[in-house]
Amino acid sequence: MGLASSSAVGQAAEAATLAASSYSRPSDAPTIGYGTAGFRTNADVLDNVLYRMGILAALRSKALGKKVGVMITASHNPEKDNGVKLVEPMGEMMPQDWEAHATRMANAADSDLKTLVEELSSSLSIDLNAMGEVVVGRDTRPSSSRLAMAVCDGVGVLRPSNLRSVGVVTTPQLHYIVRCQNDPSYGVASLGGYQDKLMDAFGKLLSSGARSPRRYKGTVNVDCACGVGSIALSNMVEALRSVGLAVKLVNCVGDGPLNEGCGADFVKTKQMAPAHADASGRWVSFDGDADRIVYFFSKDGFCLLDGDRIALLLSSFVKSLLTSAGAEDIQVGLVQTAYANGASTERAKVDLGDAQVTCAKTGVKHCHHAALAYDVGVYFEANGHGTLLFSKKLVDKMQSIVTTSDTERKAAAEKLLLLRDLINETVGDAISIFLAVEAVLYLTDSDCETWRAMYDDLPNRQIKVVVADRSIFETTDAERQCVKPVGLQAEIDKSMAKVPKGRAFVRPSGTEDVVRVYAEAETEEAMLQLAQEVIDVVYSMAGGVGEKPSLRP
Repeated sequence: MGLASSSAVGQAAEAATLAASSYSRPSDAPTIGYGTAGFRTNADVLDNVLYRMGILAALRSKALGKKVGVMITASHNPEKDNGVKLVEPMGEMMPQDWEAHATRMANAADSDLKTLVEELSSSLSIDLNAMGEVVVGRDTRPSSSRLAMAVCDGVGVLRPSNLRSVGVVTTPQLHYIVRCQNDPSYGVASLGGYQDKLMDAFGKLLSSGARSPRRYKGTVNVDCACGVGSIALSNMVEALRSVGLAVKLVNCVGDGPLNEGCGADFVKTKQMAPAHADASGRWVSFDGDADRIVYFFSKDGFCLLDGDRIALLLSSFVKSLLTSAGAEDIQVGLVQTAYANGASTERAKVDLGDAQVTCAKTGVKHCHHAALAYDVGVYFEANGHGTLLFSKKLVDKMQSIVTTSDTERKAAAEKLLLLRDLINETVGDAISIFLAVEAVLYLTDSDCETWRAMYDDLPNRQIKVVVADRSIFETTDAERQCVKPVGLQAEIDKSMAKVPKGRAFVRPSGTEDVVRVYAEAETEEAMLQLAQEVIDVVYSMAGGVGEKPSLRP
């Protein structure tokens, strides 16, 4: 319908006027781009961007005729940063064509904002007189409440609009609430509804085990990255204790700066325990907004159980339940990225079958899309961000089996349906996955050592090479093959052929003039040789800047 009335035109003008008076974009502001992580940068320069994202969220809601979400967070970034992600009605990430609209709006001069709102409304056939409905959540950063107000002002200027603030929440909780607002069958659209759904499924899963575990111990320590995960999980501690899981929280809100020396990203990249963690027991780390999770423990040194291992544990368990349920026609697929350790890929192919393991481009939005091709799609990045997706075919099949008289098949189907209720399918959710992993470890009577023994990681390394211009690099085959600069892939192939189980790839950063090099091989020495050779050729062919990274002793 486009801009059908003078009142709609007036809204666009009012949006531009408020931008100029309260949320002005400096003329020398750097260009900012919307990517997988949304917008993310220093919080001090984001007020005008967040105001414009409030406008965009209202436009998106009016275009779809559904509720959408806005989450204010910078995830695992330092506390001084902040950011914003827009959430689709079913809890998905915003589609790429709208990412382009977000980038245009965020970078528009104040004087151009009125014209841009009118242009988008017209070209996308958005009736500005339709109701816009937006749900806003924020993390615990000091800047988040101020930026939330900017979003609210942006939504409010495009009347009619309804705004619901759910306050301080984890990113997955915001995704969950948005989905429930549009699809009440998924759950109750509140923090209490989120907690009750997870706790009900978790308690029933544990009671379905009917065993006295020998290896599994019902105590676990959780590093909350000094973030919002500590608030969400603390509300569940007593309920978890009542069903046999004692949870100790460390690095909670107020214990220190967000993500500093703690959290999933720190543990994964530094390969070491976070602050305030002792060497005993089973440990879990969340990131600042609680959408990433890794496990670790100590056994002759630090032992990491990352996203690759979480994915394999959960997908193998699902596969075993399907076998017990007699539902071999249901396909379980595992989606990895190029950063997945080669040993995990080989073990997954043994457990699930070669055709059931695939590779997607880096970024959970790419993994999520690929996982939809399976009846049960499991996707995780090595950093611990991922979830499981369950198709209607799977649900219908399990519900049918539950009605049978075969005790074993019925029990397996019931467990799988409970696991589905425990999983937040909208997005990677550290709390949901934490409970799912604990349930699987309990039901299989496993401990961290048993879990780790599923495979041995190949030695690997990730290195950044600073280059003059990252745009000269182009990749294909889920970023595993480099097609430009011409000749680079041939050199990488030669280096890989020299070492046993050698695998390497390069990919340009999405935000800075850096090329990321990944290498793995059968031995540490071979891996370092391969990595250095790839670094050398990238630096030489791309005009490396500064000192060349050296792995040589």
